[in-house]
Amino acid sequence: MAYNRNSGARTFSSRSYSSPVNKMSVSRVNSAYFPGNRTGPSGISASWATPVSSAGILLSNPPNTEIDPRFHQIKTQEKEEIKGLNNKFADFINKVRHLEQQNKVLETKLKIMLEKGDYKSNIDQIVAVFGNNLASQRDRLSNDRDKLEKELARTKALVEDNKNKFEDEINRRTQLENEFVLSKKDVDEGYLQKVDLENTVESLMDELAFLKQLYDEEIRELQSQINNTAVTVEMDNNRGLDMKQIVEEVKMQYEGIAARGRDEAEQWYKNKVDDMAAEAEKYNQDLKGVKNEIAEMMRLIQRLNSEAEGLKNRRANLEMAIGEAEERGQLAVSDAKNRVSELEAALKSAKQAMAKQVHEYQDLMNLKLALEIEIATYRKLLEGEESRLGTHQQGGPRQDSQFSAIDQLDF
Repeated sequence: MAYNRNSGARTFSSRSYSSPVNKMSVSRVNSAYFPGNRTGPSGISASWATPVSSAGILLSNPPNTEIDPRFHQIKTQEKEEIKGLNNKFADFINKVRHLEQQNKVLETKLKIMLEKGDYKSNIDQIVAVFGNNLASQRDRLSNDRDKLEKELARTKALVEDNKNKFEDEINRRTQLENEFVLSKKDVDEGYLQKVDLENTVESLMDELAFLKQLYDEEIRELQSQINNTAVTVEMDNNRGLDMKQIVEEVKMQYEGIAARGRDEAEQWYKNKVDDMAAEAEKYNQDLKGVKNEIAEMMRLIQRLNSEAEGLKNRRANLEMAIGEAEERGQLAVSDAKNRVSELEAALKSAKQAMAKQVHEYQDLMNLKLALEIEIATYRKLLEGEESRLGTHQQGGPRQDSQFSAIDQLDF
């Protein structure tokens, strides 16, 4: 602050101007700036210059017209002290301007951070939506897993049922094979019996032919004997005995016996052959039925084998699908947890950075407030000094020298 003698009014240098700002904390000015310390407003230490103290002493004493031999020395010392204070005050003003610029930069950064903070305030909502999506996806995967487990259980039950059926069919096949072996054995025995019966029939036919031939020979022998007897009787006994009729009767008897034997043998052979043919036909039908059943069982076994193989492949595919679904679910849950952790870390870092910026902003506001208080204190001190110098302006050369010293100050 400087006094303009020509205009007779006080003017303030632009370096002493500071715009009003909000609260901030600042390191107090070192008490070494001024020799005597007093406690100013708001508990801030302020230094009073030595000239102020000497001025108080001069004002308290009555005017003395005598020239003090130390007057020039005191005035020179006061002038030097005031110049030093002026330089320190100018440096202080420059520091305040620099802090104001930093304050504006920090206010801009804080505004940007607050805007970003408002925008980042949706992180919780985004995380909640993402968590809900993951929860729904987890529920879907859990439901799919339950369905797959139920289907796997049904498939296992079906496989077990088919396995039991397959084992039953195998047992049945084994039983039918055993029955087939027994039937084949019976057929073989029947065939052997047929061959034996055919051989028996053939031997009986041979025996029948032999007996027939034998009967024919006996009949011829009897006829020759009858003829010889008839001749003998005719020769010896000249009786009227009719042997021809007797021979005819015997012949008829023998022929009847032979015919009955032949008929009985043929009927027995025919019945035997018919029985064997019927039995062979029965065995053939049984054999054919067994062969059909065996073929049907083979087809059923092949079909069951194909179904069992298909069920095994389906079970393998289902187990693979379940494994892949579980792996995808675990990867999705792990990815979601990592994403949530990253978002939480980013949110925490952003909150910490915001808190740090707010703390720095509060520190700068407190610093600015303290600087404004100290500037106001210095302004009051300078105004008091100017008032003191103005009151002593009419005191002669001493006041003129003081005014000249103040007038040379450059704030």
